[in-house]
Amino acid sequence: MLIMNKSITLAASVLLTVCSMNAYAEEKSIEEMSKELANPNTSVASLTFKLQFRGFEGDLADADDQGSTTLLFQPSLPFKRDSGAKIIFRPAIPFIVDQPLFQGGSDWDEDTGLGDISFDLAYAFAPEKDDPGQLVAVGIISSLPTGDDDLGFGEATTLGPEFLYGKISKELIWGFFPNHQWDVSGDIDVNLTTVQFFYSRFAAGGITYGTSPIMNYDHQEDEWTIPLNLSVSKTAAVGGRPWKFGAEINYYIEQPDAFGPEWMISFSAAPVVKNALAEWFK
Repeated sequence: MLIMNKSITLAASVLLTVCSMNAYAEEKSIEEMSKELANPNTSVASLTFKLQFRGFEGDLADADDQGSTTLLFQPSLPFKRDSGAKIIFRPAIPFIVDQPLFQGGSDWDEDTGLGDISFDLAYAFAPEKDDPGQLVAVGIISSLPTGDDDLGFGEATTLGPEFLYGKISKELIWGFFPNHQWDVSGDIDVNLTTVQFFYSRFAAGGITYGTSPIMNYDHQEDEWTIPLNLSVSKTAAVGGRPWKFGAEINYYIEQPDAFGPEWMISFSAAPVVKNALAEWFK
C-alpha cells in the first residue's frame, strides 16, 4: 500500500503542476482535435490514463494461467518554439497489479507495485512549407530504476536515441517511431530495440481507427516481442473540454519462449489540458 500511495501522490503532483483545469483555450472542431491528438508531434497537451489487461504464455509451468493489470499514466507536454518546432516531454508512470512471479517448479506468486518510470524528450521539427504534412522528430528515451524490486524492476537506468518519421493528411496518419536503449547504470545489461509503426484513418465525429503495434527486440536474449494490433478512439467534448477515449487489442505472434505476453486489451481516457510549464520557458 505504501508503493500505491507513493505512485498516486506522484501522479497527483504531476497533474497539479502541469495542468490548468480551465477549458481548452483554442477553438477547434472535434474532428480537428481528433487529428491533433493522433499526431505524435502534437501542439496540445494531454493526460492519458490507460488500463491494460494482459494474459501470458510460455514454456514455464502454468504460464498460460497468468495475468496482470497495469494502470499507466502518460502525460504529453509540448513546448512550442517561435520557429514552429516543438520540444515534447512524455513520461510514463506504470502501476502494476498482480504481476505474476515464477517461484520454481509449478509455483507462482503475485505482487503489486510501481514499475520503472520511463520518459522520452523529443525535438519535433517545424513542418516544411512545401510538405506541411511531414512529421520528423529526434530525441532521447530513458528508463529510471524506480520500480519495486520484488516485481523485477529497479535494476537499471537506460538511455538511448529515438527518431520519428511520418505523414499526416486530412484522411490519415502513418509513420514509424524506432528507439534503442542501453543500460548506463545498474545490475543488469540492457540492449533493447523498439519500433512502433502506426497507421490510422480519420472518420467523421472524431473517430480514429487503425493499427499501432509496438515491437521489441532484446539483443541480450535474442528474442522478439511482436503483436498484431487494432485500435479505435473517439474524441468528444466533456464539460467543455476535449477528451480522447480509446480501446485497443494486441495478440502477440512472437514473444519470449519461457514467459511473455499472449494478449493485451487496453482502455484509455485522455483529457486535453493546458501545459502550465510552457509559460516558464518562454
